[in-house]
Amino acid sequence: MKNQPFYNRVVFALQGISAALRMESSFRLQCLAAVIVLIVLACVRPAMMWWALLLLNCGMVLAAELFNTALEHLLDHLHPGLHPSIKIAKDCAAGSVLVLSLSAIAVFVAFLIETVLK
Repeated sequence: MKNQPFYNRVVFALQGISAALRMESSFRLQCLAAVIVLIVLACVRPAMMWWALLLLNCGMVLAAELFNTALEHLLDHLHPGLHPSIKIAKDCAAGSVLVLSLSAIAVFVAFLIETVLK
């Protein structure tokens, strides 16, 4: 249903996040990692650039996992059986989460080296 009021769209988005939290252990784990990053940032109080970089990375990983979850559920609904093309699509979506997660870890390590281990 297109052109819903803003409030409705926010509710739909929150329902999607809630569903991912309930059904996806990897999303819960990534949320925990984001909370740990926030705690470390609050304790270390680095320059705002580090806040921006780390929070941006956390947001991208979580968003990628939400896209991955949406794609997996859609594909499983449309074609419950095994199909080589669907496997590739799901694997590529999971790969995007992995790439962003590794990037986020690299930025976090750079942050630790620059601020904590200095």
